[in-house]
Amino acid sequence: METDMLDPTQDEWNLETLAIRAGHDRTQEQEHSEPIFPTSSFVYGSAAEAARKFSGDEPGNVYSRFTNPTVRTFERRLAAMEGGERCVATSSGMAAILSTALALLQAGDEIVASRSLFGSTVSLFDKYLGKFGITTRYVELSDLDAWEVAMTPATRLLFAETPSNPLSEVVDIAALAELAHRHDALLAIDNCFLTPALQRPLSLGADLVIHSATKYLDGQGRAIGGAVVGRDKELEEVFGVVRTCGPCLSPFNAWIFTKGLETLNLRMKAHAASALELARWLDAHPAVEKVHYSGLESHPQHQVASRQQQGFGAVVGVEVKGGREQAWSVVDATRMLSITGNLGDAKTTITHPATTTHGRLSDEQKATAGISENLLRIAVGLENLDDIKADLARGLDALV
Repeated sequence: METDMLDPTQDEWNLETLAIRAGHDRTQEQEHSEPIFPTSSFVYGSAAEAARKFSGDEPGNVYSRFTNPTVRTFERRLAAMEGGERCVATSSGMAAILSTALALLQAGDEIVASRSLFGSTVSLFDKYLGKFGITTRYVELSDLDAWEVAMTPATRLLFAETPSNPLSEVVDIAALAELAHRHDALLAIDNCFLTPALQRPLSLGADLVIHSATKYLDGQGRAIGGAVVGRDKELEEVFGVVRTCGPCLSPFNAWIFTKGLETLNLRMKAHAASALELARWLDAHPAVEKVHYSGLESHPQHQVASRQQQGFGAVVGVEVKGGREQAWSVVDATRMLSITGNLGDAKTTITHPATTTHGRLSDEQKATAGISENLLRIAVGLENLDDIKADLARGLDALV
């Protein structure tokens, strides 16, 4: 049963404690680890109790599509870590973005978004939201003037990934939030790459935080899920979409993500430390043309990233000398790294964005987003860094 028995001292806890303790009400069994409730429905002591819960007059569980204790624990914990009033969990990160759009936008509304978005997000905005009369304009992520120029009286939502995928571009979240609010729009930040362990967009003025829980919130590549965090006002609308349309998170996946959060802070610090050292090593390699990582002092938004982030994340973009053939040869020469489009794993992954994660974009869209044929994306895992370097050196050294 849903209760309000959470520890009242929770507001005083630090992030590491919230990640381990927040959101869990022990059942009458007095379990120490968070339980899984793999049930589709719930029973009541009387017809009157059922009526009260279905109508919302009495808090409690109704149906696991929108009320499940395991999912609720994950939602409460992530909301606490992000500093939000509420979280709504979804079946995937893309479902989180879709649910947010369906909840807060209508025909005639406009989105202004970074041109450096995940390929599926661009497809969602253009192909599917566009069918229902919602227009999206794309701008360079770090160019605040471009954001303002693109806005009109119909703009209702600003949407950005920062750092971006896979070029590690960064926007000043506080400045973008001020711009959005001055024009009566909402700001949504995809915080997938940094998580609340390294960045808290709500504290910088953002209205909504989007997560693909599939990535670092899990951390071991085990499950698919997503989440939206923010104020109760907007999240009640997002909850309505999940309740009615059904893009809900399974209890088992919610349990996996809840347990993943316990080690999030430790993992993200380790990921970021290794990624920074690898970025510096790649930057000095003669087969490398350019490295995209906001932790490098040469990165154009390094100062902004240093100010608003507590680390630079695990994703490194690297342009090798040559084109697709040379980039693919580096990928194919690896023996340990995982060749996969996913990231956020304890295992280091490598992919060629132009033909995988961003493969459905047009050539013009790829060029605008900086997705070149010689670009590789490396999501640095938790293996020994010397082993990661040695595996990449197989292909890189052959290009020299």
